[in-house]
Amino acid sequence: MYEHDHLVDVCDAQDGFAFEGVIDQISRMPWEKVSNHEVLKIAKVYYYFSIQFRENLAIACRLRPQDECLKKLYREECDTDNLSPFPGVTAVGEKVNHDEFMRRLLAFQPIQQEDMLDRAGAAYLQRARQIDDSIRARSLASYEDGGLSTVFSAMLRAPRWQGAGQQAFRFFLEEHIRFDTDADGGHGALSRHLTLDDDILPLWTEFKDLLTIAAPILAEIPAGTRNARGDAQLVNALYL
Repeated sequence: MYEHDHLVDVCDAQDGFAFEGVIDQISRMPWEKVSNHEVLKIAKVYYYFSIQFRENLAIACRLRPQDECLKKLYREECDTDNLSPFPGVTAVGEKVNHDEFMRRLLAFQPIQQEDMLDRAGAAYLQRARQIDDSIRARSLASYEDGGLSTVFSAMLRAPRWQGAGQQAFRFFLEEHIRFDTDADGGHGALSRHLTLDDDILPLWTEFKDLLTIAAPILAEIPAGTRNARGDAQLVNALYL
């Protein structure tokens, strides 16, 4: 699926910062307690995150028009057939933005408290759009180079995925883990050259808060919480 070319070679590694503590918080949430109907509610708010992500990618490409890594990332996230086909969502070879895939799967069945989730999602987007464009652009590295694959793996610990919408969302998560972690040109490799700093932290905390609005059970602090990346002190400090 990925082009084997020189692009990965020019994308240098970049470690994360304090926002990783929030990623660890999300990964340690009690996803095993999420009910089947809450899976759809989480998918609903993730739809708004996916809009924000697409906007960030467009901003990054505008700010760095000569960046071949970002151009390739854009081709694999926007107007792409890499989520096609999926029954009832995308036809064979159909090209869609990934947030469009999410929008379509959400139409499969009713979602509890959908109006409230729409309001929360719209407010989330409004706050994200107030953040400086350069910060939004650089956040891509935190999402693609390990952040979202960690979150998606945590989401997949939910025990039930019954229903067409839930199954399509599971497919979306599993495919994105594969996209981001592919060793020969995955999305992580295409974005890690972007310089990260703690100024992206609000984007992650807003996302965490959105998830807990969708499924309040996620706000429960598991006993003996530890940092998935090995820094327990940072996670404990963030919970307090």
